[in-house]
Amino acid sequence: MPILSKTLFKSVAKDYRSTYGLAIQLVGRSGQINLPETVAGIENLAALKRTRAHTLSECFRWGEPQAFFIAPGIMSWIVPLVDHTELRGGLCGGYVHLEDDPQSRNASVNYLVSEGAKRKEAEAFVGKVPMFEQQLVREAADKLYDLFYQYSGWKPLELERNKDRMMQQRQIAEEIHLRKVEQNRAYPYDDERILLSLIRVGDRNGARKIFNKMLAAMFLYSPKQVVVRARAIEMMGYLVRAAVEDSPLMEPLLERHMKWIEQIVETQDFDDLCNVLLEALDDFMNSIFLQGVNPVSPAVGKALDYIAANYTESITLGEVAAAAGLSTFRIAHLLKETTGKTALQNIHYLRIQEARRLLESSDMSCTDIAYETGFGDQSYFIKQFRKWMGITPAKYRKSCHG
Repeated sequence: MPILSKTLFKSVAKDYRSTYGLAIQLVGRSGQINLPETVAGIENLAALKRTRAHTLSECFRWGEPQAFFIAPGIMSWIVPLVDHTELRGGLCGGYVHLEDDPQSRNASVNYLVSEGAKRKEAEAFVGKVPMFEQQLVREAADKLYDLFYQYSGWKPLELERNKDRMMQQRQIAEEIHLRKVEQNRAYPYDDERILLSLIRVGDRNGARKIFNKMLAAMFLYSPKQVVVRARAIEMMGYLVRAAVEDSPLMEPLLERHMKWIEQIVETQDFDDLCNVLLEALDDFMNSIFLQGVNPVSPAVGKALDYIAANYTESITLGEVAAAAGLSTFRIAHLLKETTGKTALQNIHYLRIQEARRLLESSDMSCTDIAYETGFGDQSYFIKQFRKWMGITPAKYRKSCHG
């Protein structure tokens, strides 16, 4: 079964070529070039296939396109093709000589010959490779990523999760380095209160940064896995306890907290622990965003809990009412009375918060984010985002990245 239909491939290739003048190629998981069928054999040399296969696995691990050299002075890049959690292959964005790279074309030819190519074929291949400005490499890779997922409609869920994890690891590594330089190994207890405050006001990005700072401090305090796990359980316990003290109707958090503790205990290393804690933090923030510190009835608590767990799906008022054990009329009235928002507004609120996170931390297109957050339609998503945030998603992303 082919990775992509020819129609989809041609649509992406046409738009990409019109912008950058480069031809794309379909790459299998082994690094083999599969399309177009008339490619020269030189592009499937064993060394080049190994390089592409390694780069494709790195794309998946980092959650984004990666650039690489196939020979001295010749660069390419790959976009991973992921549908939900499955890596199907990749798209190679073409081959270019970098304008500011001192490597000669002879060096490129000699390398390819040393890897088994015939000299005439190597010279012909290298001679067709265009010059390219280095700053355009990242732009072209991101453009190809956006084009493919826009045309295909695929949802790269695992890529986004991996990108979040790698971003977290980078933040933690930077914090560990900073603390070592400052010779600061004390655990930042004050940051626990700051973290809770950021969660309460809905600052996901700020909360994540403080959370990663605390994880770095845990590791420096003692890198032993059992000690770090104990610290992590203690930290999550503080957050849940504070939330329940603010509102006893946050009690459902206690049950979910026990499930997260079980997963924390089962982690094998620090990276695994960080991934579990990141998911736990998102779950915790969703509940806090909805229920806040307002005193609400148990039925409203159940309704909001249901919304928190299912807000990316198509939720009906009837389903929310069933979760609360009330009629649709009664739960609609109680939600509006106690939260100041209708059921749909509560759903939209969480969707917008998740959309903000994706705009801040990913390269997903507005179309993909619309589907990922449950809006389904890009126009409707943009309309709701502007309504809640006073700005379009594109302008919001631009403001986040300076």
